[in-house]
Amino acid sequence: MLDHLIKGATVVDGTGAPAFTADVGVRDGRIVFPEAGAAARTSEDASGLVLAPGFVDPHTHYDAQLFWDPFATPSMNHGVTTVAGGNCGFTLAPLHPDRPEDADYTRRMMSKVEGMALVALEQGAPWNWHSFGEYLDALEGRIAVNAGFMVGHCALRRYVMGADAVGGQPTAEQLAQMTALLHDAMDAGAWGLSTTQSATHSDGDGRPVASRHATPAELLALSKAVGEHEGTQIEAILAGCLDQFSDEEIDLFVEMSAAAGRPLNWNVLTIDAAVPERVPRQLVPSERARKAGGRIVALTMPILTPMNMSLGTFCALNLIPGWGEILALPVPERIARLRDPDVRAEMLRRADSKEAGVFRRLAHFARYVIGDTYSPANEGLTGRVVADIAAERGQDPFHCLVEICANDELRTVLWPMPTDNDPDSWALRRETWEHEDVLLGGSDAGAHLDRMCGAPYTTRFLGDCLRGRRLVPLERAVRMLTDDPARLFGLRERGRIAEGFHADLVLFDPERIDAGPATLVHDLPGDSPRLDSRAVGIVSVRVNGVETVRDDEVTGAIPGRVLRSGRDTRTVSTR
Repeated sequence: MLDHLIKGATVVDGTGAPAFTADVGVRDGRIVFPEAGAAARTSEDASGLVLAPGFVDPHTHYDAQLFWDPFATPSMNHGVTTVAGGNCGFTLAPLHPDRPEDADYTRRMMSKVEGMALVALEQGAPWNWHSFGEYLDALEGRIAVNAGFMVGHCALRRYVMGADAVGGQPTAEQLAQMTALLHDAMDAGAWGLSTTQSATHSDGDGRPVASRHATPAELLALSKAVGEHEGTQIEAILAGCLDQFSDEEIDLFVEMSAAAGRPLNWNVLTIDAAVPERVPRQLVPSERARKAGGRIVALTMPILTPMNMSLGTFCALNLIPGWGEILALPVPERIARLRDPDVRAEMLRRADSKEAGVFRRLAHFARYVIGDTYSPANEGLTGRVVADIAAERGQDPFHCLVEICANDELRTVLWPMPTDNDPDSWALRRETWEHEDVLLGGSDAGAHLDRMCGAPYTTRFLGDCLRGRRLVPLERAVRMLTDDPARLFGLRERGRIAEGFHADLVLFDPERIDAGPATLVHDLPGDSPRLDSRAVGIVSVRVNGVETVRDDEVTGAIPGRVLRSGRDTRTVSTR
């Protein structure tokens, strides 16, 4: 007896093979190809619908959100059944049992660096763990998606070095303790190590996060430890991820992956035809790693993720060199500085400089669209392009934008129009996706909650492949969202529709599959805001055989599992 039978679906199995029509059954959480006439407790007619494996998001920050939102919304609504968390060097564990203040430090760091509401972090998670294993245990049995987690370098440093983790160097004994702590985490099921050296990552006090102070020797020692455990990985962010790697960064990436004998993934590879030299440079580590016994995988997004900006709250504009100091001032002083022509001229110079890297794209202020406004002086401006308003007022675009924001005491919502939405950039993306070490992902789902919404990339990409640009056929698009990331992480019996595999399944209407617009909702603990996006055309999502979404509505079931290295992942060796 089958638990459920999906009849007459167009099966796209995740391997890239041509679609075929079949009945697919579920029994005890596993996929079954039944004989004709097989009995089932429940069934549904899926004629005209596509059945695909559940999507795997390789880069999320759901580490905290899963406690107050076990459904990982909106990712699960968009067909994601497995998420990888603990990225960028940031995790909620381990926490030192003798220093309760470390939890507060971690919350403030996550609020600053990953854009999570502090009140949500304080009220929404129990914070009743110390070891990494205890953190995983706290999630076990209470989540709707499958979730695996890297262990963050910042947490390891903080646990061993305390406040000296920021700015200090470990003694030989402390490095040994850090390595032992990493081993303990992987014994408990951590997928491996995540770390960051990015200049954009600062803690709640505005200081460089702990892992940014690590030397190559420390990173290589920890990388070597990763290679001593089954089913593990490395995820790392360097400053050059934002634009182009330096020679030293390429050497470090290659050495880390080779030392571990494990894949290393990084994000995000930004593809823009206006900067044709970027992609070849960013794939040099991948080419060198394969020769050195490693593997470097670049994550890249298949959609343009809309982001809202503001001169009043922390956002990507703060990460432009020289801007953070000005945008951190009290609002009255900030407005005064922004209205100074010399200050604006210097800000624009820095924003358009090479040191700004990928953030140079944010300096095209004439292309910004005005979002929500809050003063009578700005009435009627919502939805208008800054270039048009500036022309009417006889102002340069940045001056015009500053005055609009000043009228709202800097609360104005700003939407930058992407500069890389041209045919040449999309052609370059399609070409880049052919590379064996390029993988779709980098949604940052669960982070930057009121500034961006990358979670819907799965449905938006499929809609684009079926009815938009049609850059790749459906079978390949599904493989890129399912089997490719599952193979990178060595997920056991996931990522494909195959006999005996876990029944992580997405049933969707190919005529409608898409993502709705991002809208601001207030549904986090403490009534904090976040951007959400409805799924369009998703008929059903099943995790381990249990339906978790029906017609874009969460069912309330929580069949997800904490995926632990070794038990749920196999080693993807690079040697």
